[in-house]
Order: sequence, then structure tokens, then C-alpha cells
Amino acid sequence: MAMSSSLAAVVALMMALSALATVAASSQPTPTTANLTLHNLCPFPVWPLVTANAGVPSVPTDADSEPAGGRLDGNGSGLATLSFPPGAWSGRIVARTGCAPFDDGYGENDSVVVGPCATGDAPPVTVAQVSVGSGPEGTRAAYSVSLVDGFNVAVVVTPHGFPEGRRCPTLGCAVDLAADCPVGARGPRGGCSSQAAAWFKARCPDTRTNATDVEATPQDCVAPGEIKVVFCPKPDSVAGHASLA
Repeated sequence: MAMSSSLAAVVALMMALSALATVAASSQPTPTTANLTLHNLCPFPVWPLVTANAGVPSVPTDADSEPAGGRLDGNGSGLATLSFPPGAWSGRIVARTGCAPFDDGYGENDSVVVGPCATGDAPPVTVAQVSVGSGPEGTRAAYSVSLVDGFNVAVVVTPHGFPEGRRCPTLGCAVDLAADCPVGARGPRGGCSSQAAAWFKARCPDTRTNATDVEATPQDCVAPGEIKVVFCPKPDSVAGHASLA
């Protein structure tokens, strides 16, 4: 039996709406780099702080819904895996040290909320900078370790799970620059200030020490499955990793 013109119009409208819904769902941004992993190899705990750039969603929790600013114990036992939000994301990661639990003024300490820290709340502080999901296809990743604000903890950034042939090297500084910091650049509570920028660059060429600086090792990183930030990495962790996935 022939379909009436009014019924045919309804069916056509429903099919059009279904097609639009399918297109809308497929156009939703999906993360090309799934995880941000933080690993503490320092012989002391650190309190990492992951801060999204302005206008970018935060990365608030790890797989166990623990705060991204929570404590990571030392000697390799402190490990947190965070999920990037869909679409493009960019931000910075720092490791705070010597932090006290937050005191609410009534004698109650909160072990999750972090109080004042010896280093990392303000310069001198090592900053890992990460950007994922950029570029025409939303697959490009870029990362660096900045010593523009000084140094408090050795940090390297290593992508994993990227396509063969892409340059996704380990970048950063695996040297404890605070240990031999020039006397005039030493921070009052630890670390080494940006006054020693030239000294930093000579020892850690794969870092950025001023606004126009770039690493000695080039990068061209696309679609890594994971970005791993390691605090106090092994001394040989930077050299020779340019082609490792």
C-alpha cells in the first residue's frame, strides 16, 4: 500500500534527525593521547600539581579518583595515571617538595589538601609543559621541561605508544642541579634560581631556559598513547631515547 505524503514526510524528518545525531556524535572530540602518568623516583615524597592553561578543562583525578595534587611517595612507589579530557589539552606539571598537611586552624589536618611547601609553590621550580590533541587532525603532542623559573626537582617527559617513525624523544633534565647550584643562585628553601640559566643549559641541553630557547633534540610527536612525567629520573634517561616508543 502506498505511503501517504504526510507519513512519508514524518519518516523523512525522522531519518534526517537520526543522521544529524550520528554526525554530532562522531564530531565530539576524543582524546588522542589517553593518559598522563606521573612517577616519583625521588628518595622523598613529592606533591605534584597539574594545572591546565586558561580555558582548558582540568585533569582532576587519577584512575582511583585521587586528587591530582595528592602525595606521591618516593623511590618509585608513587605512581598516578590521569586521563586527559576529550579534545585539545595543554598545561603544566610541577613537583612540590617538603609540603605540610593543610591545617584548618582548629587543629585538624587534611592529608589531601596541601599546605605550604618548601619548594614548588613559587620559583625556583621545574616546570613540565605538555600539550596534546592539537594540529589539523587533533593528534599532535608537544612537551618540554622549562627551567625559566629555576629548578627544584629533576624532571623528564617521555611519550609512549606513538607511531613508528615519529620523533618523540625523552626531554628534560635528569641531573640534580640543586646539589651543585652556584652559591649566588641558591634558593632560600632549596632549589636553584634562574640566575643560573646558562649553567642549567650547559648541563641540561634538552630543557628550555628562556622564552626563545629550544631543546637540542628535536621533536615531531604525533598520537602518543601516554605522556609520562618522571621526577628524579635515572641519570641516563635523557640521552639515546629519541627513537624509543
